[in-house]
Amino acid sequence: MKKRLALVLAGLMTLGLIGCGEAESSAPAATETPAATEAPAAEAPAAEAESSGMDALIEAAKAEGELIVYGSCEEEYLAAACENFEKLYGIKVQYQRLSTGEVQSKIEEENGNPSGDVWFGGTTDPYNVAASEGLLEAYDAQNASHLLSDKYRDADGYWYGIYKGILGFMVNKDELARMGIEEPADWKDLLDEKYKGLVWLSNYNTAGTAKLVINTMIQKYGHDEGIQYLVDLDKNIEVYTKSGSGPSKNVGTGECVVGIGFLHDGITQIVDNGYGNIGLIIPSTGTSYEVGATAIFKGCQHPNAAKLWIEYALSPDCVELAAQNGSYQFLVIDNAKQPELATEFGLDPENVMDYDFEDAKQNTTTYIEEVMNALGSAADDRFQTE
Repeated sequence: MKKRLALVLAGLMTLGLIGCGEAESSAPAATETPAATEAPAAEAPAAEAESSGMDALIEAAKAEGELIVYGSCEEEYLAAACENFEKLYGIKVQYQRLSTGEVQSKIEEENGNPSGDVWFGGTTDPYNVAASEGLLEAYDAQNASHLLSDKYRDADGYWYGIYKGILGFMVNKDELARMGIEEPADWKDLLDEKYKGLVWLSNYNTAGTAKLVINTMIQKYGHDEGIQYLVDLDKNIEVYTKSGSGPSKNVGTGECVVGIGFLHDGITQIVDNGYGNIGLIIPSTGTSYEVGATAIFKGCQHPNAAKLWIEYALSPDCVELAAQNGSYQFLVIDNAKQPELATEFGLDPENVMDYDFEDAKQNTTTYIEEVMNALGSAADDRFQTE
């Protein structure tokens, strides 16, 4: 597997090394991946890649010697991806797992002087907001040629897609049977009073998943009706979790009976954690999807290592680690093996609505404010931030 990144980059003669700019802040407190235990083993794959024509970028990245990653995917996948990058190139990697909303807030506060270098995983709506604010660095990635469609990349190169996840419901079948309540089949079913106190969703302010829910409802029902839907849904919601995967992690135990989130998170709970009582539901009138992305922070301290990360993130060496570490999203590059479990559970990556990424890019921040204003103080004590 380690040879694949080198092979797909073969034939590239030169890559301009344009820095992201220099940052003055020190590196953040972050989780550091274990150092490679055998230096010769770490050097061999890098040497193979150097011979392919990527030697200029690789040498410049190795000279920087370090990379700081903020990851919004699940931590097991984040850790595996960072450790593998370190082994491949001998570049020390530090990583920290944060929700997409947390990363967005952090880099907005740092305002062009970021403490991290790259963003990895999480839905693109917060990425688009950061790009519109001038906080991401455009990069023309060579491995973007393997993306299945242009919809899996930002047109100006501010982010690139690495996976695709379908939005839906996860239910505890045992609890619903015990209460004599049928499973919800569609979005408007969740408004029924019988689901009061049974539904969990993530926090609109901290989770990219919840931001996607806002945009999905507005695109599906129209602006006013979409916001009214979320106000009506709030009456049945028990908890708004900080992270988008929060509801899925509580369905199997029965603490959450109906969770709104990405269905691959439900697969993780069924397959990896043994919760066979979880049912996965694709809303009958249609749903949307996330594109999990990766991007470079403008002003980052390790610009060449950051570019090398983007090339790596768009390769099988990186994305195939997802299914090996409990993340079963569909992959969006043509030379990677798709996770079989997602298909076995009946998920179809094409059975989704035509999501308007441009509208989300332009209006997500406004929509969040409108929803929170519409909800008022009644929902405040249920929005988790820790």
